[in-house]
Amino acid sequence: MTILKKILFVLFLALVVAQFFGPQKNEGDLIATDAFEAETKPPKAVQLILEETCYDCHSNVTRYPWYNKITPVNYWLAGHIKEGKKHFNASNWEGNSVKRKDHKFEELIEMVEDKNMPLKSYTWTHPEAKLTDAQIKSMVNWAKQVRVKYAMMPKAE
Repeated sequence: MTILKKILFVLFLALVVAQFFGPQKNEGDLIATDAFEAETKPPKAVQLILEETCYDCHSNVTRYPWYNKITPVNYWLAGHIKEGKKHFNASNWEGNSVKRKDHKFEELIEMVEDKNMPLKSYTWTHPEAKLTDAQIKSMVNWAKQVRVKYAMMPKAE
């Protein structure tokens, strides 16, 4: 057996063994976003957008696609989810200050208006998550209304 065949065999074997291991899944309580939704009161159309487009990476509950069972794809997805939750997590809404919540909505508006969210890599595999101009407008209008509500609340540091 040539050295190249031996290297390819070892790499193949390592890939097969790696399939038995994977990152921890992001599977929390199904009502994890209830506090966020109760406070921000998204209209039904926006609620659907949040569920179909945002919560997989921005909450403690992810709907995993079939290809999440393939290593190293599962690690790549776990990294996206971890990064998404770091920036905005609808499941950990309670306990944030009004100032922080307002800032998160300011960022939400900017990211959605600039079409930086949802990520292109997400919409490649979830074409239903690609937002139309009308959906962007409804998301931004809702977010601006929430910011008005937060502007009227006292901001503790």
